[in-house]
Amino acid sequence: MKKTLCTGLLFCTASLLFARCALRGNNPQEKEPVMAYTATPAADNTRVQVALLLDTSNSMDGLIEQAKSRLWNIVNTLTTLKYNGQTPVIEISLYEYGNDGLAQKDNYIRQVTPMTTDLDLISEKLFALRTNGGQEYCGAVISEATGKLTWGKGQADMKLMYIAGNEPFNQGGVNYKEAVSGALAKNIYVNTIYCGSGLEGIEGFWKDGAERGQGKYFTIDSDVKVRFIETPYDKQISDCNERINSTYIAYGAVGRQKQMNQLQQDANAKQLSTANAVERSVSKSKKIYKNDSWDLVDRVKADSTAVSAMRTEELPAELKGKTKSEIKIIIAQKSQERDSTQKQMAVLAKKRQAYIDEEMKKTKNNDDIGEAIKTSIYTVAKVKGYTVEQ
Repeated sequence: MKKTLCTGLLFCTASLLFARCALRGNNPQEKEPVMAYTATPAADNTRVQVALLLDTSNSMDGLIEQAKSRLWNIVNTLTTLKYNGQTPVIEISLYEYGNDGLAQKDNYIRQVTPMTTDLDLISEKLFALRTNGGQEYCGAVISEATGKLTWGKGQADMKLMYIAGNEPFNQGGVNYKEAVSGALAKNIYVNTIYCGSGLEGIEGFWKDGAERGQGKYFTIDSDVKVRFIETPYDKQISDCNERINSTYIAYGAVGRQKQMNQLQQDANAKQLSTANAVERSVSKSKKIYKNDSWDLVDRVKADSTAVSAMRTEELPAELKGKTKSEIKIIIAQKSQERDSTQKQMAVLAKKRQAYIDEEMKKTKNNDDIGEAIKTSIYTVAKVKGYTVEQ
């Protein structure tokens, strides 16, 4: 917790948070990890997994804001990856460390979410994080995430860990060299993001941690606000987002709650900027954004027999009283509308990204957490044999 340096924090990208456990203050936090719905892995079990280890001590507010601002940009970067022409399953987990609201016996560490495909929940819990004092033990949180997360075992699985902060990397009772070695034994690439100058990061062993973990070492100024670029295509993409939202059919005990959370995460993204909201909207046009745990359209895509097996009490009010055949017709119509809108959005998104790329060439100040993570994703992807399709 170095108040004279940047307000750093890390966003390392992937699992899921739940409930009201992220608010900071003097109240103790819930320590139990959330049970998160995760899609069935692809047939070849190819997964891209991102663990984000965030320092939530007092001086980390600036980087938390960067993480919020770059979440959907990072998601969209992950969606460009292909393996043997197929889109891998994307899973994200989130840890926080260095917060006085967490238990000393747990080394001030909390698993906010396990590995999950529920991107809206990741957004929800990221926006709920608060900073509070703390002792930052990098070795301990790396060891915890390595041992307690469910990491893929497939040879093609791409496993990335990101840890960000601004205190010496060797603090705490767990030796960071051993922790990084343990991660590497599971083929997890450990990337470090130091909030401060390059020399300070080197002296504080952040560079050594990344080199031992075969990852990338980055330094950023976490006090810098993320630069959002508006484009001529934003309004059309936002209109597409509204049409996509209208195609969701919530079912089950938590369906309505999840649907409301989807809209809340739209609002959270827009709270930062209109351009950021558009970035989230683009994510919702991708294959990895799916909600078969609460949306009937996605559920039927995953299991064509879902409607036949569904109990009446699981159906939303607007579908009760209708025959199974009528329900299937409604779902098919919504599915067709969504697919059509997503294709339209994909075309607009490519034009938007081309516009942004040209604008970004005009500035050298691109050293935020999102750019650091994007750079390392593409580097590891090349090593692992993935291709990038914009």
